[in-house]
Amino acid sequence: MIHYDFIVVGTGPAGRRAAIQAAKLGKRVLVIEKGTRVGGVSVHTGTIPSKTLRETALNLTGWRERGFYGRSYRVKQEINAEDLRRRLLITLDHEVEVLEHQFARNRVTQMRGMARFVDRNTLEVEKADGEIIRVSASSILLAVGTKPYKPAHIPFDGVSILDSDELLEIKELPRSMIVIGAGVIGIEYATIFSALDTAVTVVEPRSTMLDFIDKEIVEDFSYQLRDRNMKLLFGETAEKVEHEPNGKCRVTLQNGRVLTADMVLFAAGRVGATDSLNLAAAGLEADNRGRLKVNPETFQTDVPNIYAAGDVVGFPSLASTSMEQGRIASRHAVGAPTQEPPQYFPYGIYAVPEISTCGLTEEEVKQRGIPYECGVARFRETSRGHIMGLDNGMLKMIFSLKTRRLLGVHIVGEGATELVHIGQAVLNLKGTVEYFVENTFNYPTLAEAYKIAGLDAWNRMGEIVRHDQVQAKSA
Repeated sequence: MIHYDFIVVGTGPAGRRAAIQAAKLGKRVLVIEKGTRVGGVSVHTGTIPSKTLRETALNLTGWRERGFYGRSYRVKQEINAEDLRRRLLITLDHEVEVLEHQFARNRVTQMRGMARFVDRNTLEVEKADGEIIRVSASSILLAVGTKPYKPAHIPFDGVSILDSDELLEIKELPRSMIVIGAGVIGIEYATIFSALDTAVTVVEPRSTMLDFIDKEIVEDFSYQLRDRNMKLLFGETAEKVEHEPNGKCRVTLQNGRVLTADMVLFAAGRVGATDSLNLAAAGLEADNRGRLKVNPETFQTDVPNIYAAGDVVGFPSLASTSMEQGRIASRHAVGAPTQEPPQYFPYGIYAVPEISTCGLTEEEVKQRGIPYECGVARFRETSRGHIMGLDNGMLKMIFSLKTRRLLGVHIVGEGATELVHIGQAVLNLKGTVEYFVENTFNYPTLAEAYKIAGLDAWNRMGEIVRHDQVQAKSA
């Protein structure tokens, strides 16, 4: 049995960042990957594939140019599933090659196989050929990610009734689709297929969607989806999903309404991929969704030498935050100093249009009783927006009236996930409204929306600010 300083199970964002960090600190590191190629869910079925599919769909349909040339404009008239898959495979090959090189360059040992605990320091790895190898380590990180939740009453067939992993393997683009679940994954795929001119209906049992996003942003987003004829059925539960003799799929709602479509995507949640780890042998137990509880500062589980990071620990389940979780867990595990990550991180939803947010929502500011003011800019108000043909999109910033500091930035529209980082920097550096008013932004750019929104807030805050300044001077 070979002993390592640090073993990482899983090579997604959390696992790879953790392994490389420990290796850079001079530790002997092993990564165990059950798949045939490294990268985990993020590279093969999650983050990278879905974003590649989105970009391919927008490019081939000419979506970004339709503001000028009309809704019938296409770059490629006949788009098929192979067109989407071709670019996807090129992207995935590149991602795997980069990751393999990173492991080799940092002398991280790799092992393929299914890992399970023997005890808190020992893992048994079953290889594809049936060979079983035992390895041990002082510390172990579980970065096994998640897999789609697949309830028994849904007749998945991988062809017309699918989960989000299976969707990437479709042979034909559907003319119509029902998406069950209006979470991040469901909404991303629903809007991508809508951009491909598939008639999409979203079914969600809750009365709202994306509750962690600022309500005004969600309202604007919902308006844009309905404006292009997507159906959003909130407060509706899919009670039964069936195949019809004509090849269609039937979804019966709890209220008796019947929906039919060529394809059904079930995207109502994911579960931690922990069922094969034999957690009990290490003294661990997952919750009912297969997730592990951790200390949010060190990412230690209830067993101190065993760590967990990434989607397997739950919200926010982002590739970006998973990387930081893996890095922090790795440093703590090998005895290196760590520091708490910044309070605010950006959240990106790669729908069509994009949504990105950082900091407090208006609802959270109200709940905390903070006096505040908002500044809003519409992308159509910017010269760059006109050049790009944008009719929609908005940027919203929230400022404290007392300290004038930025409390939150929320964006929906083209480039939202890139633009948000300006607001993130100001937020974490405790910047105020004056930063946006007094600084110069490149012109013409969408980033100019920060200037417009800053001036909007500053003008609204003006009378209150001047009154406070007079009061301070007289005192």
